[in-house]
Amino acid sequence: MKFENKTVIVTGGGTGIGKTTAKRFFEEGANVVINGRRDDVLKQTALEIDPSGKRVLAVSGDISLPETSANLVKAAVENFGGIDVLVNNTGKFNPTPFLDHTPDDLESYLDTIVKGTFYPSQAVVPELKKRGGGAIVNTGSMWAIQAVEATPSSAYSAAMAGRHALTRNLAIELAGDQIRVNAVAPAVVETPIYNTFMSEEEVAKVLPSFNAFHPIGRNGSPLDVAEAILFLASDSAAWITGVVMPLDGGVTARLR
Repeated sequence: MKFENKTVIVTGGGTGIGKTTAKRFFEEGANVVINGRRDDVLKQTALEIDPSGKRVLAVSGDISLPETSANLVKAAVENFGGIDVLVNNTGKFNPTPFLDHTPDDLESYLDTIVKGTFYPSQAVVPELKKRGGGAIVNTGSMWAIQAVEATPSSAYSAAMAGRHALTRNLAIELAGDQIRVNAVAPAVVETPIYNTFMSEEEVAKVLPSFNAFHPIGRNGSPLDVAEAILFLASDSAAWITGVVMPLDGGVTARLR
């Protein structure tokens, strides 16, 4: 198992990509600490992944607050002895015309995505240094690379571009400490995030229409993204840092 005796923190770990990523790390032998706002959902996910309750911990809290990241680190160190991998996976997505964004709306994207990368990374890096190195993997977005006319999302894209910029900057700054920092940039991935602004009926109708958007012919799945995250966090990627990896079924290759 690739992550046996390793400890991993996954933010946004209650559903979708985060849940699948946490499950895959657990299956590969890791101890996992998951974070999200909804305590009930988070605890249910933790028990679903690990019914024993011994190797997956749920620590709820607002990731835009530094104290939440401090609590995550404290839980990981007290229960598992240290930290080896951080996955910054928080996000929100609601296509909105540029002129319709409110100040509170913009702030919510910056809180969830930019602060949700900055503060966890700040809290975790000292622990990674104690281990002699480690990995941070950020869930970015194709929308930070390529605008999509069908889904106007300027606030989301700007925040994700900030996550991409943090990826590259931290990769350089932390390389001397053997801490690798990378990101994945997915296109359309079928996760519950779409249910936050569409009904079940709308999701069932709209999502399949994006299959053809991807040259490979289908939308992505949470497992597609999780496997890429695990690769970047693993020793197989030991000479990879500062990369924003497109996970888009060929979309950006076609548009360049």
